[in-house]
Amino acid sequence: MATIAPAGDSHHLYDFLKQLRTKAAPTERKDYLPEWPGFQRVFGLHMVAAAKGCHVELGNRLEAEIQESPTPHIVLAEHLVRAVHLLEAQRHEFDVLFIYIPQRWAPGYSGGADDDFDLHDYLKATTAARRLPIQIVREDKALAYSCRASVMWRIGIALYAKAGGVPWKLAETEPETAYIGISYAVRAPDSDLPRFVTCCSQVFDAEGSGLEFVAYDAHEVEVQRDNPFLSRSEMFRVMTRSMDLYRRRHAGRSPRRVMVHKTTEFKTDETDGCMEAFHLCESVDLVQVVEKVAWRGVRIDRSNDEQKGNPAAYPVQRGTLLGLSPRDALLWTHGDVSGISERGSYFQGARSTPRPIRLVRHAGHGPWDDTARAVLGLSKMNWNNDALYDALPVTIGYASVLSGVVKRMPGLGSTPYQFRFFM
Repeated sequence: MATIAPAGDSHHLYDFLKQLRTKAAPTERKDYLPEWPGFQRVFGLHMVAAAKGCHVELGNRLEAEIQESPTPHIVLAEHLVRAVHLLEAQRHEFDVLFIYIPQRWAPGYSGGADDDFDLHDYLKATTAARRLPIQIVREDKALAYSCRASVMWRIGIALYAKAGGVPWKLAETEPETAYIGISYAVRAPDSDLPRFVTCCSQVFDAEGSGLEFVAYDAHEVEVQRDNPFLSRSEMFRVMTRSMDLYRRRHAGRSPRRVMVHKTTEFKTDETDGCMEAFHLCESVDLVQVVEKVAWRGVRIDRSNDEQKGNPAAYPVQRGTLLGLSPRDALLWTHGDVSGISERGSYFQGARSTPRPIRLVRHAGHGPWDDTARAVLGLSKMNWNNDALYDALPVTIGYASVLSGVVKRMPGLGSTPYQFRFFM
């Protein structure tokens, strides 16, 4: 671990690293969250500080500059980026860079009302362009959060993934299947760069390999209802690059099946572009994932005495699938899960009535089971969280995270990016 910290505050990071090596008992979500046994016990690896030249403390004048400047976010960002540049010469000496952000730097976390600036995304954009994984440790979050076991699990899993590890993988998936999520980043109107950036985040197979994505400036874009839609040639371009990523991972072979997720509908030109890019694939599924729907579901237990049954003590089970038509289905990715807690049922969050997500198939055929099973599996593939699952598949969730960072990158290279640099 390399470190960047304010002058005289490096000991906060060193104490945090010590916590990662020791046990921590959960104080929340006790029916789900296990004890943190220490980084080595979980991952079988030692976590140590890097060589002496890999630790930077920022100058004493920074505090005064942040307070005196009308643009404290620019001052703070410039100092941190210079420190990152200093450590680049020692890149071979460390795996992950820890950056400690104290609460007194809060004026530099974001820009003004008209300034699209976020310190977290800016640092990720700067370091991702250099293929440098970082872990930001904020005093008001990671150090102040009361449940240390939760913090250790989240940081520990993320740290292992950022160092190149695969924390877990899908237990069941179809072989030779590529899963692709597509989203769009929107740059500020006053930017000299193209307005839209297309991002693809991808989970290629059950082994967890291929967690890479491509990003490029989109020029042929039509905007409808504030949503961008690609031309046939633009969609063909991004899907072809996605296929190239898969082939590079699989000895030049094309996938037998491709499943593409996005949050908006597939226009005819987009569908045609996908089909042209996937002409070697046997099966293509283009699925729109709609998060905000008006549907609700209430679980009813059967009763011998009453024909209508009785409301259950727990909500609809996670994985419940309700087909509305050959093109539409409702899937409960959030709901009751059995076999997790000693009580027999576990409802993540333990409040409100869970909403389903709506799956709309714009290409593909057959029963919904395979499509729903893939979405459920991908909703558990977030390596940047310690929850049992997310409401959305990782193909959509990761793409959204990536778009927030990518739009702040000064330039997009032609080589693919690994997601671990953006976590």
